[in-house]
Amino acid sequence: MKALSFWLKEKLWITPAFYIVISIFLSIFFYYVDLLYIDELKPYVPAILLTNVDLAKTIMGSLSGALLTMTTFTFSTILVVLTMYSSQFSPRTLKNFVHDKIVWRVLGIFLSGFIYNTLSLLFMREDLYETDVISTFIGIIIAFFCLSTFAYFIHYIATNVQVGQLINQLIKDTEDAISKFEKLQENEKGEEITWSPIGIKDTYQAEKEGYIQYLSFEKLGNYAQEQKLKVEILVNPGDYVYEGKPIFHVYGVNHAKQSINNFYSLGTSRTTEQDLDFAIQKLVEVALRAISPGINDPNTANDIIIRLGRLLGQLGRLKTGPFLLAEEHVLYRFPAYKKALYKTFYQLSHYGKEDISVLISILESLKVAAEMGAKRHYVELWEIHAYVLEDVDIGALKTFDQEVLQEKVDELAIATDQHSYHLVLTKKN
Repeated sequence: MKALSFWLKEKLWITPAFYIVISIFLSIFFYYVDLLYIDELKPYVPAILLTNVDLAKTIMGSLSGALLTMTTFTFSTILVVLTMYSSQFSPRTLKNFVHDKIVWRVLGIFLSGFIYNTLSLLFMREDLYETDVISTFIGIIIAFFCLSTFAYFIHYIATNVQVGQLINQLIKDTEDAISKFEKLQENEKGEEITWSPIGIKDTYQAEKEGYIQYLSFEKLGNYAQEQKLKVEILVNPGDYVYEGKPIFHVYGVNHAKQSINNFYSLGTSRTTEQDLDFAIQKLVEVALRAISPGINDPNTANDIIIRLGRLLGQLGRLKTGPFLLAEEHVLYRFPAYKKALYKTFYQLSHYGKEDISVLISILESLKVAAEMGAKRHYVELWEIHAYVLEDVDIGALKTFDQEVLQEKVDELAIATDQHSYHLVLTKKN
């Protein structure tokens, strides 16, 4: 089911196609209403809502042209926004707009309005109808609805193309991914136990290449308990696997073979549903674009960096390393916290080392992570700050810049229970 869900998300034409099918059924339905039942409905329908065939042709022809123009404008707007997302934010953020249901619903509504009026216009023949028709009134209602949708679409695009909205959405995606692992570890407690499986070792391998988009821990755990097996997960969400790469080690006796596709989902691109590295990477890339000379928007980058600290703090509360699931039937290795810190800051520290505001934001982010996270990661947070400042020429900074940077280092030392040091003297030595 999860593989089907990811497949449906990738098929963007499904939503517009659904609305088009509805419009086709509506046009056929009201064609038969006008043809067979309009005389019976006349006592219940105000005469002003009925039109003759000639007037119906004129109105529907005009509506079809107008709706086609609106559809073309909407499609052009979508392409412009996609270009902006790719050039100003990050190519990885395109999916956040492309998979937005509102966008494709609006496009589907416009297409369905055009198709309804065009098909109804095709059905308008004087030799078929002996009385007035109601299809035109329905077409006008649909056109009014399309016009309202168009106004909403303009407002929606103007609001959601702002970088602040994108950041909020990316942060929400990351928080959702973190919460899934929090729930997983909370239910299983995740205490470290010696892994010593007994039985015949069987290796499940990938049947094709791609990225691990989803691991079904619950389904795998249920399978392991039913078959009385011990299962070792060898991959993490976001890992690239090739055909034949080992995915699981299964230990047991006479267990029924089951397709490994039931336990994980492979795709051609990474997703943020369980892939924490990818979720954070998208935020980092937006920040990198912001501090690039072409965009030159360091304040946006600083806002993202500080908010990354809150996410890293939440991530720091998760248990890292190996832990057991499904009543000790499944072994999963959660990536090390230091690895997440490195992947978050190694590019930011390189491209932002010349901007004092970026360096200050990184130290502030680490302090937030320390205040929100677990004490067991204090040393790692302190070490990553040293890595960030390692290539910075402290002596070349202005006096006030040195003072503020020193203040942030002192605050981080307090937050992580470490001993602070003097930046300038350390660099000179």
